[in-house]
Amino acid sequence: MTFVTRFAPSPTGLLHLGHAYSAMSAFDQAREAGGRFLLRIEDIDQTRSRPEFESAIEQDLAWLGLEWETPARRQSEHFADYDVALSRLRGLGVVYRCFLTRREIAEASTQAPHGEGEGPDGVIYRGPVNQMSRDEEEARLTQGQPFAWRLSMNYSQDLLGEEFSQMDFEEEGSGPNGEHGTVRARPNLAGDVIIARKDCPASYHLAVTHDDALQGVTHITRGEDLFASTHVHVLLQRLLGLPTPVYRHHRLLTDESGKRYAKRDRALTLASLRASGASPADIRNRIGLSGP
Repeated sequence: MTFVTRFAPSPTGLLHLGHAYSAMSAFDQAREAGGRFLLRIEDIDQTRSRPEFESAIEQDLAWLGLEWETPARRQSEHFADYDVALSRLRGLGVVYRCFLTRREIAEASTQAPHGEGEGPDGVIYRGPVNQMSRDEEEARLTQGQPFAWRLSMNYSQDLLGEEFSQMDFEEEGSGPNGEHGTVRARPNLAGDVIIARKDCPASYHLAVTHDDALQGVTHITRGEDLFASTHVHVLLQRLLGLPTPVYRHHRLLTDESGKRYAKRDRALTLASLRASGASPADIRNRIGLSGP
């Protein structure tokens, strides 16, 4: 089996040192395995994605010495694919329309005895206490109320039966709590995550799961902040009959004060570092990667 990995940034800002670590790690692994390295532009969020950031991503990666297969897949060009995947989930009866806003969910969480905490999408939502009637749902749709398609953990568990509690994935890196090796998937801890919206056929969870399978990705390297999302992706893979890649979650890079690198830290973007005279070798040394 050919080793296939990818780097999949969102063009909503400039790449920083944390992105460099993920991209260079994945590229090094593909080269060592004699495999393939892909670039995917995850521009589902059309309100924040910008063409200039996409161009900057390619310039930064090329400067670092990375090469990828062209053309890169751009998610905004494949909305129809995600709509098909959503239709399959609807056919399985594991998704439902949720008309609650994030604020309403957050307010309800604060009123719970212990609160639901934070999941991959923010405040965890466990689903409605009582299922909405078809008449009420139709009335809301007629009024044009916005909604999100949520993946029901209860419906998924009912469909999969014992298989729901037996799902697992291989972790070659490390999760936030040191998880390594064969890890039991626990998607229910994330609650009913959003997988699409009224005006967008896919969220990150659905699009990334679909594309990794479509592109034959066998190994995924990404930050440990996405470890919780991996559990949800394993469930989607099982529901849609897709293969589960091997995952390599890595530590998150931080500055001297222990703060995570972010796109808003312009001084630490690759473009800024390059302009200040840094070389690709300097970047490797700074983020703790060995030379090519």
